[in-house]
This record gives sequence, structure tokens and C-alpha cells, in this order.
Amino acid sequence: MSTTDAPKKPRETDDVPVPATLRKSLKNRHIQLIALGGATGTGLFYGSSESIALAGPSILLAYLIGGFAIFMIVRALSEMSVEDPKAGAFSYYATRYWSKRAGFISGWNYWFNYILVSMVELAVVGSFVNYWFPAIPTWVSAAVFLVLITAANLLGVSKFGEFEFWFAIIKIVAVIAMIIGGLAVIIFALPTASGIKASFANWFTVGGGFFPNGLMGHTDNGWTGLLMALVVVMFSFGGTELIGITAGETEDPRTTIPRATNDIIWRILVFYIGALGVIMAVVPWNTIDGKSSPFVQIFDSVGIHAAAGILNFVCLTAVMSVYNSGLYANSRMLYSLAKQGNAPAYLGKLNSKGVPVAGVLTSAVITAIAVVVVFVWPEFAFNYLMSIATIAGIINWTMIMFTEMKFRKVVEAGGAPEDSNLAGKSGQEALDAIHFKLPFAKVTPWVVLVFLALVVVLMCFSASYRIAVIAGVIWLAILFVAYQITQAKK
Repeated sequence: MSTTDAPKKPRETDDVPVPATLRKSLKNRHIQLIALGGATGTGLFYGSSESIALAGPSILLAYLIGGFAIFMIVRALSEMSVEDPKAGAFSYYATRYWSKRAGFISGWNYWFNYILVSMVELAVVGSFVNYWFPAIPTWVSAAVFLVLITAANLLGVSKFGEFEFWFAIIKIVAVIAMIIGGLAVIIFALPTASGIKASFANWFTVGGGFFPNGLMGHTDNGWTGLLMALVVVMFSFGGTELIGITAGETEDPRTTIPRATNDIIWRILVFYIGALGVIMAVVPWNTIDGKSSPFVQIFDSVGIHAAAGILNFVCLTAVMSVYNSGLYANSRMLYSLAKQGNAPAYLGKLNSKGVPVAGVLTSAVITAIAVVVVFVWPEFAFNYLMSIATIAGIINWTMIMFTEMKFRKVVEAGGAPEDSNLAGKSGQEALDAIHFKLPFAKVTPWVVLVFLALVVVLMCFSASYRIAVIAGVIWLAILFVAYQITQAKK
């Protein structure tokens, strides 16, 4: 090999100095529950109705396929997080191992994505509060929860971890209670509201069987089938990448991050496939129409008629959890962007508790403005802003996979971080020394990227998702132009 063909070490300008001043206060139990909370939210409790309607019982395969892809994406991120645990995760890694432009696009894309997700969560929180207190204006509920969660994030990362721990516990208890209740109905052959005997055989005998709409089919309501359900399924997994965000503030990332990442598989099996499998065994899938949550329907079948109230409480905590973790992730992302030189310097300052206060408050203020947009122009917010949020997840996951490949090239060239166990190693020796390797790393990233491309193509078949693809192209162009403008001013 000639010297011109040899892989290059990273330029000094790519070596992003991130001072180790963030508090490493997140314990293993915090990381485990943060990761679990990121994968179970209102998308599972309510959004699963849409995916079931598209694919019927075969939705279980869709969750298995999509879950495998997400697992590999998080494995790729965790490979980097274990060796180089820094705030900002994929944005920092994109800058360090790819280019400053990649870090800018990755970081601001993720930040804006969570602003929009938080916007929606806070906008709907009032509907959950109104279930018990209909006289309270929805904007008051949004304002109160915004202030409370913002205040919690200013207390320190350990307090954030504690809040997320208990938010996740509530969701876990709800799902497990539903599964146990559903199994009781099946085992003891209890009567159900539909009059159809509860049985796992219902997956194959009710409403056209396991593949009622095939892989892909067209009806008067649009395209349906297993493949179309993949689009809905993939976006329900948004938030699992929070594991990487927490790496810079984890007590023992070398042990905790791999454990939390590997546990994603059983979480997907239990909380998605297990829960929905039990639901469709008790409640005929073709009666799940989205008018109420399938979780409410199965609680009703068990005889707990306060199911709607119970689920309302669970969803309220899920909304608070999403905003809590979103604000945490966004403040750390702004902190990392500032340290990269991709955001104003004031966002890179920490208080005495190791909290990037400016990042927390800036994100909270922008979220508040976004919530006002929802209340004033709901059609614009949900049709256009949420389209960007929808495609931003695909952009983020795509960049993680490309960054992992860049990371390995830098490690092979001997450019691993000086404080890493890979320091001083190069070539195959360095690659072999990676502590938490992405399985089949030469092939896996490309398989995942092809799968993500397939999801984007499938989005074009759906009227509701097609606008997201168009918005994604425009959004990427805006980020590219924004980067050029910011660099021209320096």
C-alpha cells in the first residue's frame, strides 16, 4: 500500500476539546430506565392502534424487524460511546471522526427534532389534565409542566435521572399489568367484550389471519400491509438513542452502556411484541380502530372499567417523561455544539452543579414558542413542523451509521482518543481492542442504511408521510446553508 492510500489520522481541527466538567452522576439503574423509557411512550399506548390496523397480527414481525434495526443503530452508537464517552454523543462523534459540517448537521437536526417532539407533548398534555379537570385551560397545563420539568433539569443530572427512573417505572408497571391481565383472561378463559374466546389462535383465525393485508396492498383508504406498518413502527422507537446522550454523565460507561444497550432486545420483545401479542389474543385485531387505546380495551376485558383513567395517568407521565428527557438531551446537545464551535459559546458554560443552564433555558424558551405556534396555527404545526420531526429521526439514525464507519477508519489509523484504551494502537490491533463492537461491523451499517432507505421509499406511498420526505430534503438544505453562513462569519 502506498502512503497516499493509507488511512489518514484526524486533523487537529477535528479533535473537539470537551472538558470533563459534566458530573458523572448517572447510575446503572438510571441508564437502564432511561433507555426503557425512551422506547415506551404514547406511541406504544396509543400509536400501536395505527400499526395494528395496517398489518393486523403481522405487526409483531414489523416490530421484530424494526427492533433489530434500532438495536444495531444503538449498538453502533454505543461502540463509540464506550470508547469516547462525551456529551452530545453522535454530534460530537460526527465532528470528531467525520467533519465539522457533519457534526453541525447532526447536532442541530437532533436538537430541532426534540424541540418539535417536546412541542407536541406539551401541546397535548392539557388534554390529559382535562380528563380530570376540564375547567383548566390547556395552555395553563402546558405552561405549568414546562416550568416544572425545566426546574427539575436545573437541579442536576442525578435529579434528572431520578425523575426518569420513576416515570419509566410507572410505564413498566402499566405494561406488565396489562400483560398479566391479558394472560389471565386467556388462561382462565374469562369472557370478553367481543364474545370471541381469548386465545393466541386468534392471530391466525380472526379477520383474515396473520397477514390480513399481505406484505403490501391498496385499499380505498390507501396502502396497507406489513411493509407500510414498518414506517409507523420505526418512529415508535424514537428515543432509544438517549443511551448515547447519557454516556458523558454516566458513572461507569464501559459497563453500564453495553448492559443498557443489550437489554434493548428484551425490552422490545416484552414491551412491544409481548404486549401487542397479548392484546390481539384478547381483543380481535380488527376491532382495534384507534378510537380508544388498545390498552384501555384489554383492561376493560379484564373487568377494570377505570381503565381509561388509569391509562390517562400513565400517558400523562409518559408525556412528562418525553419532555424531561428531551430537554436533557437538547441541553447537552447545545453544550456539545458550543464546544465544537457549531453554536454560540454561551451555551457551553456550566453552573456549579455541572448543568449547562444556558442550554436548558434556551431549549425551554424555544419549546415554549413552538407550543404557542401549535395553539395559534395547529394545522401548520402538525402538517409541516411534525413532518420535519418525523424525517429527522431517519436523518439522525443514518448519520450514526455513517459516523460509526468513519470512527473505525480513524481508530484503524491510530487516531483513537488519548484517554481511550485504544490509544497507541492502530490497524487490526486497534479494531480488535474495541470493547463493545458492533456485530459484523463491515456489513451491518450498510444493511441498516438500505433498510432506512426502504423506510423512506415506503413513506412516499403514504399521503400523511409523503410530506415528511419532502420536508426532509428542504430541512437538510436549510442545515447545509446554515452551516455555510455560520462559517462565513468566522
